[in-house]
Amino acid sequence: MVEVSAQSPPEPSLAGRGVVVTRPRDQSARLAELIKAASGRPIVFPALEIVDPIDSRTLRSLIDGLDRFDLAIFVSPTSASRGMEMIRASRVLPPGLRFAAIGKGSARELRRLGITEVLTPQEGADSEALLALPELRDMRGRTVVIFRGTGGRELLADTLTRRGAAVEYAECYRRIRPSGDAQMLLRAWSRGEIHGVTVTSREALNNLFDMVGALGRHWLQKTPLFVPHERIARAARALGMAHVVVTESGDEALVAAIVRYFSRTS
Repeated sequence: MVEVSAQSPPEPSLAGRGVVVTRPRDQSARLAELIKAASGRPIVFPALEIVDPIDSRTLRSLIDGLDRFDLAIFVSPTSASRGMEMIRASRVLPPGLRFAAIGKGSARELRRLGITEVLTPQEGADSEALLALPELRDMRGRTVVIFRGTGGRELLADTLTRRGAAVEYAECYRRIRPSGDAQMLLRAWSRGEIHGVTVTSREALNNLFDMVGALGRHWLQKTPLFVPHERIARAARALGMAHVVVTESGDEALVAAIVRYFSRTS
């Protein structure tokens, strides 16, 4: 009698799948590598570009006066890297300043830059999750500086102000729409090489929608779109996206969700 050894089923993967990465070019490498590691083919097409603020005088003044703040909040990995770079270029960190971050990616960037104690939610990656932490419930008499890009949501500052804090913004970058040529995407779609698109902000979503033109929108609206927040998903559905998948935050969770999606639809 011949024994046949049982074989484990193959690990789910993205083999043969092309996935568009729309992050700024200098922030796309990690996500692209994770897609490659899952046997997928990352297609890097930045729908956002990060540039310096138009006027940095207010930012420099806030950094010079950092000693008067109790808490510095960083809303994104970009705000962490750019903000800390500017701080360390001009001064040492005040010994009493505490640090907080929206999301694990921002916290990870701060830790990479030497900030060992970072207040950040264990679940969620938005202002609501950070504001739910008990450390931020009573802010009476406390001073807060929020490092962010130009513009954005006001919920964090408004809520902290209502809780008694004095809040100021340190706007350390701007987000603009790149001048990239979408023809490479259109050709890839026409050849059936794009199977999914990742978008991690509403601004990138709107830019992508504009950049691909009428023909690209036709394909984009039929392609599975993977987003890390329900707010982005609502905006995508309003633009006619037929297949929107909300994932957990973080690059690993995003890729894991893409793998699960295609393993179910294969």
